[in-house]
Amino acid sequence: MAIQDPDIHAVLKKYWGYDSFRPLQEEIIRSVLQGKDTLGLMPTGGGKSITFQVPSLCFDSGLTVVVTPLISLMKDQVDNLRRHRIKAAYLHSGMTTRENRIAWELIVNGKARFLYISPEKLQNERFLLELTNLKVNLITVDEAHCISQWGYDFRPSYLNIRKLRKIKPDIPILALTATATPMVTEDIMKQLDFNGRNLFKKSFTRDNISYLVRRSDTKIHDIFHILSRTSGSSIVYVRSRKRTKEIADYLDSTGISATYYHAGLDNQIKEERQNLWMQGNVRVMVATNAFGMGIDKPDVRVVIHYDIPPSLEEYYQEAGRAGRDGMPSFAVLLTAKSDKGVLHRRITEAFPERKTVKTTYEQICNNLHLSIGEGYEMVKEFDINRFCSLFEKQEKECRSSLRLLGQSGYMHFIEDAEKRSRMKILCQREELYDVKFSRRTTEDVLSMSLRLYTGLFSDFVYIRESEIATHLKMTNSDVYDALLELDRMKIIHFVPRTGLPLIYLPTAREETSSLIIPTTVYEERKAIMQNRVEAVIDYSHNDASCRVVRMLRYFGENDARDCGKCDVCRERKKSKHDDRKKEETSINDIIAFLRQHPEGVRFLSIQLNCGANESLIAKNLSYLCQEGFVELRNNLYFYNE
Repeated sequence: MAIQDPDIHAVLKKYWGYDSFRPLQEEIIRSVLQGKDTLGLMPTGGGKSITFQVPSLCFDSGLTVVVTPLISLMKDQVDNLRRHRIKAAYLHSGMTTRENRIAWELIVNGKARFLYISPEKLQNERFLLELTNLKVNLITVDEAHCISQWGYDFRPSYLNIRKLRKIKPDIPILALTATATPMVTEDIMKQLDFNGRNLFKKSFTRDNISYLVRRSDTKIHDIFHILSRTSGSSIVYVRSRKRTKEIADYLDSTGISATYYHAGLDNQIKEERQNLWMQGNVRVMVATNAFGMGIDKPDVRVVIHYDIPPSLEEYYQEAGRAGRDGMPSFAVLLTAKSDKGVLHRRITEAFPERKTVKTTYEQICNNLHLSIGEGYEMVKEFDINRFCSLFEKQEKECRSSLRLLGQSGYMHFIEDAEKRSRMKILCQREELYDVKFSRRTTEDVLSMSLRLYTGLFSDFVYIRESEIATHLKMTNSDVYDALLELDRMKIIHFVPRTGLPLIYLPTAREETSSLIIPTTVYEERKAIMQNRVEAVIDYSHNDASCRVVRMLRYFGENDARDCGKCDVCRERKKSKHDDRKKEETSINDIIAFLRQHPEGVRFLSIQLNCGANESLIAKNLSYLCQEGFVELRNNLYFYNE
């Protein structure tokens, strides 16, 4: 499905206000508009979303289907499109029946140009049937490395994208990812049944970032040392939720403003802290890898990794959040002697015994009150902390078991499934004039809700307590209390948001003895993880060559040259500078000595005792002879006055 001579620059200017595209964006857009299956490899911050949003808006009507793995990311994308006056909707397995119906009404009535879906939705045959009747212009696969078993974040549900090809065989596919090795790149095109090899790849080189590895026995003090000698916004990545708070509190105590972020925090708290950091009111965000996806803050000057990452793909993506504005920035990895042991233990933790995985499945089903044969396409709230406490399980082991169960197709753990607050007004508009409010704030909250949101009298509408609070200059807590009071007064029906994770079951509960954890999910994935770990160890603990060269070669850029800025290159420069300085010192010392009396090479090298060896003395004497400063007679060197 091609379109003739579209004015893509006019679309870019109309909706985003830009006059020109970033590198590679225009080439990908034109390829898509020519109806070609296209794979775009663009580094973090390269502007991937523009490559499918612009071509989609070149069509007069029709839908672009975007498959993306993170619910929080699809919500952010939809909100961002709506801010640009572009209609969009999303569907994922964590939505209620009512929420699904409202979204479908928008789509069917042509009130959405973009439909974001989670890959699990493609397992629903009814959804695919309904999609068959819609006009679709483009299928976009974000985080496309998830479709490859060689990818660092393989998700079997991504394989269902092939079903889209069957129902829309003439619609081009655009696959996008920031990190993919050559093997993963080829596998993406194979798994998506590309109609021809069509790859647009931007170099993974980030010339403005200095990649540094620092050996450290006192990491928390080194973080302070680094931040106190740099300026601008920063991120500190750690692998422990508990440590996020410890480091943030320590930095605050030293006068460096910091906050922390991890998946276990309440969604409202996460949003508030993210906004504080985004707006520059807090300098440092100390976070687990739950933070950063979809964050586009251009002025991050330093990204520090307190703990060694499990793969170069993850490290490159997280470190790449530095310097998106093109200004000089730093990515610092703190390492310790124990790193190798830690990484190898992570492999063991990521692959608990099959018996443990099956037992976890049985316990979760029992906890959710599901009998054999029940649960098909059910979505259940799942408090993983309470579950682990109840069954005396280690959380890491439970999470690993859930990941393996998800990759085997039995149940999916959805941790970023925030259910936003909703409200509906229960009385008629004219009845509100007669209501007597006990508190002025309650009346103010109701009035502001009516001003900010439409459709409150006819159906549930999503609201944000923080948005109401900002307009009224109140706290989120006060707004929440006012909404609860309005609910008690039967003026509104208020459904507070919840941040509990979800379990989605694509199949009915099976007999535990019948569960199959395939070799492709277990043994092969374990071997792949082992290779990734060895690559990380080589990058972080091998000081023999440029770190950037080794990282780029891992991503298939075999012609990479030394960056000149990593710690290895800097040490080489320093060493060469010291050698030149030593050589210059040696020449000056030779001249000073020979001015006193002539002497031979060996005696000179002994007498000078300046760290230079005999061969360097001979080399410098040869140079002095050629330049006429020194003359050789009878194996003795004389200084020419």
